[in-house]
Amino acid sequence: MVSSSSSWSQALVQISPYTFAAIGIALSIGVSVLGAAWGIYITGSSLIGAAIKAPRITSKNLISVIFCEAVAIYGVIVAIILQTKLESVPSSKMYDPESLRAGYAIFASGIIVGFANLVCGLCVGIIGSSCALSDAQNSSLFVKILVIEIFGSALGLFGVIVGIIMSAQATWPSGA
Repeated sequence: MVSSSSSWSQALVQISPYTFAAIGIALSIGVSVLGAAWGIYITGSSLIGAAIKAPRITSKNLISVIFCEAVAIYGVIVAIILQTKLESVPSSKMYDPESLRAGYAIFASGIIVGFANLVCGLCVGIIGSSCALSDAQNSSLFVKILVIEIFGSALGLFGVIVGIIMSAQATWPSGA
């Protein structure tokens, strides 16, 4: 029979905080790029299809693809910021509460940014798709839907801001 002291929480505490930090950094960039790719896929397929009826929409609707690509750039920027938060800690202080808190803060920041940008990429992709289809039907709708797309891309910035605030909690113990 397994005692109650050997639980998942006990196992998680035994994982290095650097591992959690590295996973958070990887999720920040990886899931953000996934959101950007998904948004580009949604927007691009509608843009190509609508351009058959109205070839004039191709160049000006590329702004939707650029908005989707910005989502990936948000993830890269936050990953660089999180990478700078990593510091060397002596092995005797590896599992101190301060080290664990720093590792968990970077992990949480990466998850927040990654998934906020995943949802943002989908949002911008869907709105960009409707923008391309609407613009093919009625060119006066382009600017109106573009404003909505800008508000959708702000969701990714909110995730970046929250991620930066969360990563401010990452302070590693001093090496002395």
